[in-house]
Amino acid sequence: MKYRNLCLAVLVLTTGACTNHSSPVQNKEEHKNIVKARDLHTLSNADNVTIMHLDLNLNVDMTGKQLRGWAIWDIDNKSGTQELRLDDSKLLIDTVLVDGQYVQYSMGNNQEHLGTALIIPISKSSKKVAIKYKTGKDATALQWLDATQTTGKKHSFLYTQSESIYARSWIPCPDGPGIRFTYSARIQAPKGMLAVMSASGNPQQINDSTIYHFNMEIPIPAYLMALAVGDIKFSKIDERTGVYAEPEMIDKVRYEFADMGKMVTTAESLYGPYRWGRYDVIVLPPGFPIGGMENPKLTFCTPTVIAGDRSLVNLIAHELAHNWSGNLVTNATWDDIWMNEGFTVYFERRISEAMNDKSYVDMLWELGYQDLETEVATFGKNSKDTWLKLDLKGRDPDEGLSDIPYEKGALFLWLIEQNVGRTQWDIFLKKYFTEHSFKTITTEEFLTYLNDNLIKGDSTLIKKLNINAWVYGPGIPENAPRADMSRFNKVNSEREKFLSGTDAKVLNTKAWTTHEWLHFLRKMPSQMTQEQMQKLDAAFNFTNTQNSEIADLWFIMSVNANYKKAYPSISKFLSFTGRQKFLLPLYESMIKTNQLAMAKELYHRYRNNYHPLAQAKLDKLVDKK
Repeated sequence: MKYRNLCLAVLVLTTGACTNHSSPVQNKEEHKNIVKARDLHTLSNADNVTIMHLDLNLNVDMTGKQLRGWAIWDIDNKSGTQELRLDDSKLLIDTVLVDGQYVQYSMGNNQEHLGTALIIPISKSSKKVAIKYKTGKDATALQWLDATQTTGKKHSFLYTQSESIYARSWIPCPDGPGIRFTYSARIQAPKGMLAVMSASGNPQQINDSTIYHFNMEIPIPAYLMALAVGDIKFSKIDERTGVYAEPEMIDKVRYEFADMGKMVTTAESLYGPYRWGRYDVIVLPPGFPIGGMENPKLTFCTPTVIAGDRSLVNLIAHELAHNWSGNLVTNATWDDIWMNEGFTVYFERRISEAMNDKSYVDMLWELGYQDLETEVATFGKNSKDTWLKLDLKGRDPDEGLSDIPYEKGALFLWLIEQNVGRTQWDIFLKKYFTEHSFKTITTEEFLTYLNDNLIKGDSTLIKKLNINAWVYGPGIPENAPRADMSRFNKVNSEREKFLSGTDAKVLNTKAWTTHEWLHFLRKMPSQMTQEQMQKLDAAFNFTNTQNSEIADLWFIMSVNANYKKAYPSISKFLSFTGRQKFLLPLYESMIKTNQLAMAKELYHRYRNNYHPLAQAKLDKLVDKK
């Protein structure tokens, strides 16, 4: 076939994949000693073979729900090892060439959570490894949406979710956060569809050929590889920011994220220049399983933040902050995930404070503290899973993505700020981001850097911080800071009035933000009466709210109170919401209140609307009861 013959000819000449997009000049020093700690969640041997650059050439088959093409790796085998090992999860490998010559590859044993190793023979002089392959039927990273599962209901859609170790299900790669490489890509999309990636070169309109070229000139780990293909439109915000979404959503998204350019400028004023060129956001169809994914240059985002009043855009502040903490400086292993998420939550709140005020961000700190308390109670106050430094050996790394690394990590950094002063802390953080740019870091390396550059052996400060209790200890340490409760105290007063019999319609709720409403509802009694639910609904129309955060909490309360007026809205909510943060607690509430039959009926009705990651968790939760 023409496609096969052309690519083979190109491969023999070792000029890269079947693409018109040339690879960037590689500086080998950029890739030197990138593997700092043994990552138990990759089967690759990137600690022996330097992985430099990926040239990706894929055809997107929406009908067959499959990606197929070539992945071509530039390597440097200075160690002289006799094989290259790459991570693989259910890929269909067709052909492997090393420097243009066919070789006989083999597959390692399948390992739980990790997949298999693709084993390729190489020599010390090997420079280019090319793999022709197709994605498997159950590629975990890929969600293929039929037209009916999209907002527009007219065209199918594909998007990827590679974090934590799912890039291996759509690319044969070294799939670990401590392994960085550059990449270029040629994507053949179906007619009438746009393709976008976590790279430079994202188009702003469909071209006639529907062939799109991309380039990521900065080394990134595999979990930041991302692709979306569908009926996608672009809308400009300013010269370096813009939004993508389905046509039916683009105006709403543009309105919701109108301050995104200002947000980037605010972040830069805190911790140094944005280093990735453009910052765009794509709002995906409803099945997206998480709030946002910090794919460099192009954040992938849930539609559940489109509330119509810009009340939930703090999520964008979080994903933007990841371009410093996570994308710029990356955790070396998934045991160090707090190095990504704790720093990002802290940075996100600094952005929010700068764009709003201290009282606003105090509410975020308190809600986060409440989330942390809940998570610690779930794990158990003495559980090692409540340490910042995790031990995920032999486990799915997604088990580490609880509120612990996010909220406990952020509180630890806030504690340091309060003890050394914001000015000194900001100087330290700016230096930290600058000196570790495009590198990976372990918890232990950070603690050494913290001592050398900030604490400097100060025994009084060391005692105040009690670092071991935070990093290598369970629960919430006694010296955890708490936010000012002024705004929430007013909320508490109104809640008490209502519970004491005051008509909900006369409560002083004017100008409340989403955060005040969440606190108002969170602290209600666990078992509300039908009458109380009816009065709240009559006053505030919670059952029909367009705010997904408030809706999910209200629906949980409705299930607990058997408030059936909300049940049709619950069904509708579950039909178009794929975000695990909302799905799991809502289905759990049905099960805990002996409404398993309703949970099963709704889940099986809407299961296909959810991402494979959400399906896997909900299968265990709902079907195994």
